[in-house]
Order: sequence, then structure tokens, then C-alpha cells
Amino acid sequence: MKNRQARRAALAVCGLVVSSILVVTVPSTDALASPRTRCGDAGNAAVLAWNDTASAALGTDAALPAPVMAVGMAYVQAAVSNAVEGIAREHPLYHWTVRGPRCASVDAAVAAAAQRVLLHYFPVSEARVDAAYSAALAAVPDGPRKTLGLAYGDMAAGHLLAVRADDGWQQPVAIVPSETAGSWRPTPPGFLPYLGPWLGTMRPFLIRSADQFRPGAPPALTSDKYARDLREVAELGSATSTTRTAEQTEIARFFGGNLTAMLQGGYRDHISRHGLDAADAAQYLAVGCLAAADSVMAAWDAKLTYHSWRPVTAIQLGDTDGNPETAADPTWTPLLVTPPFPEYISGHTTAIGGVTSALAALEGTRRVDLNLFSPVTGTTRHYGTSRQLRTDGIGARIWGGIHFRTGDEVGDRVGRRVGRWIGDHYLH
Repeated sequence: MKNRQARRAALAVCGLVVSSILVVTVPSTDALASPRTRCGDAGNAAVLAWNDTASAALGTDAALPAPVMAVGMAYVQAAVSNAVEGIAREHPLYHWTVRGPRCASVDAAVAAAAQRVLLHYFPVSEARVDAAYSAALAAVPDGPRKTLGLAYGDMAAGHLLAVRADDGWQQPVAIVPSETAGSWRPTPPGFLPYLGPWLGTMRPFLIRSADQFRPGAPPALTSDKYARDLREVAELGSATSTTRTAEQTEIARFFGGNLTAMLQGGYRDHISRHGLDAADAAQYLAVGCLAAADSVMAAWDAKLTYHSWRPVTAIQLGDTDGNPETAADPTWTPLLVTPPFPEYISGHTTAIGGVTSALAALEGTRRVDLNLFSPVTGTTRHYGTSRQLRTDGIGARIWGGIHFRTGDEVGDRVGRRVGRWIGDHYLH
């Protein structure tokens, strides 16, 4: 603690030096893309290393579930992006106009920005983050470039924390489960309380509000569409299904882990194989993470609005929905454990839709070229196009027995609208 306080005091002094030589620019769109002018190329190693550290800090140390982790990663990558872009000057900044010294150390700036944001939001990761910080600083030669980079990175983190103050992170939202047919209530086997309802009331990172792309209501319980959705998941999503194929089971289980953590690994692999420099790597990670976070918020807004029950509840209580085409199966259980929040819309497919659409806008192609590794199955799947990834994401939640097709497909459409909006307003 004393070492950190001394380091922060030193950075404060350095900040006075940095502030005296800062160049201020005001990009017209406060965007994430622009023409390039640079002091010199910086490698992507520090950007990738800190994404890996952040992913482990959030996914392992803080043990965050995927939707909450998505927001946490957005905090980190927004600060890192500003720390890099302010020095490299390849792309405009995230809600900031202060540029850093041209030849300051990008690696030092990345370390300072990531460390401060991680310890602010996730102090449980202190040991991991401090070890990574010490190693990062030891790898940067001492001198003015290092000093200026540390100060500017710390400044970038401080700005991010100020911009996101009072944004609704972890703020209590009262939820009262209902026994009304169609309404969400805690699900077996754990009957856990609603996870993260505040995600639906947060201030997004890029879109205007969580309800900007709110979809219409799910199918009425008495409709043919609802009955078709229920029959499909009852048959294909059952733990004991005899009609679900081995490939469908594999895909359902593949996506049964933490999607946010899986995406981070895919991003790092993509950046490495495509040889992106520090500025392009930081931008790629920021776009992917901010699009995922805003998509999660859009999905949770719908969950809060419609409060729809999960398939396990709907199927077990099928005789209470007023639909003559459905029947109760009190012993039915899904292949995957049902997450503790409402069904409509799927956060999983909304996030995939948002990420793939935003990255498509960034790279000007529908080819995502992502290798995703699942710790659940221990396998890697390659996704060449956004359609392949989105299709598997939709199917996975049906075959896992935890979503209706309509909730998946509407989530995908909402996510794609989020991603396209980000592309139109921030990447062009």
C-alpha cells in the first residue's frame, strides 16, 4: 500500500509535467477511428498482456459472470485505448480530447491506465495486477519516455473513472418475482436471485440509452408462435433429448461457459495473427468490449421490461399458460443450468450480434476470423464470418434448453442494431 501511494504521488508530479506539454484536439465525432499520424510504431505486446491480465482479474479473481464481466472489460479497454491513442495519434479518443506527448512510452501508459482502473473497480485482483504492473515497468527502460507514459496513462485512467462515475454500476434495483403465468421467477436447481438487474438501468458507453433499441413484447402465451417455441426447446433442449444431434450438444456445451472471457481470448488471437500494432489493437479491443457492454445493457433493459419466464418454468408449468397447444412436464430439465435472470431477450445472442456488427464496421468486412476456445469442452472453434458465429450462438441457447428461439433471434437483431449504430456514429 505504501509503495502504491508513493507511486501515485510520483505520478501526480509527473502529471504536472505532462499537462504542460499536452496537445489538445477536439475530434468532431468523439470517435474510435481517424487518419493516422504517429511518432513511431508500438508493438501490441503490452496491449495484449493487459487484456489477458484484466480477463483473468475479472473472470477468475472477481469471478464475474459474463454480462457483468462485459462491462468491467469495457472500463479497462476504454482507458487503455485512450492511453494508447493519445500517444500514437492513430485514432480519436473515447470521450476525451487530451492528447499525450508524442514519444511517451505506450507500454508504460498502458500499464498505468489498466492498473488504476482494475484496482479501482476490482480490488480483489490486487495481487495479480500489482505483479503484472511490476513486470511491465521492469520491461520499460527508465527515462523521460517512461515517466511521461506513466503519467499520461494514469491521467487516461483518471478521466475514464470521472466519465463513468455514477453510471449505475452495481446500483441496487429492486426485483419482486411474480407467480403470474409468463413471469420470471427463480429457476432450479439453485433458485438464485435475479443477477444484475442494474445492467438494464446503467448508462451505456456509446449508445444513447439502454432502451434505445428496446424490442416489442415477446409472443403472447396463447399464440401459435409461443407454442412452437416451447415445443422446440422442450424437445431439443432437454437434458435427456433423443433428437438433439451430437453436434448440437457440442455447440450448446461449447457456449456454456463465460462468453466474455471466450471473446477476449479470440480478440487476442485475432490481433496477434493479423499483426495489429498497439493503436489498432487497442482500438479493436475497445470496439469489441464497448459494443458487448452496450449490447448487454440493451438486453437487460428488455429483461427488466418484459420479465419473461425461462423455458424450464414454462415447460414445467405448461398447463397454466392458457395455451391449448402446450402441456405441463413437471420433470423436464434443460441440458444447461438456467442462468438466474429473465429469458427475453437473450443476452448471449445480443452480445454476439453487437460485437460482430461493430467489428464488421471497424474492419470493413463480415469476416470476423475468430478462434474461440471453450474451457467447458476444451475445444477451439474457428468462426470465419459473423453469420457463422451468430447462428451457432442462437442455436446453442435453444439446444442448451435455456432460451426460446424468439428470444434468441430478437436478441441477435437488437445486438446487430447496437453494433451498426456504433459503426455509423463512431467508426465512420
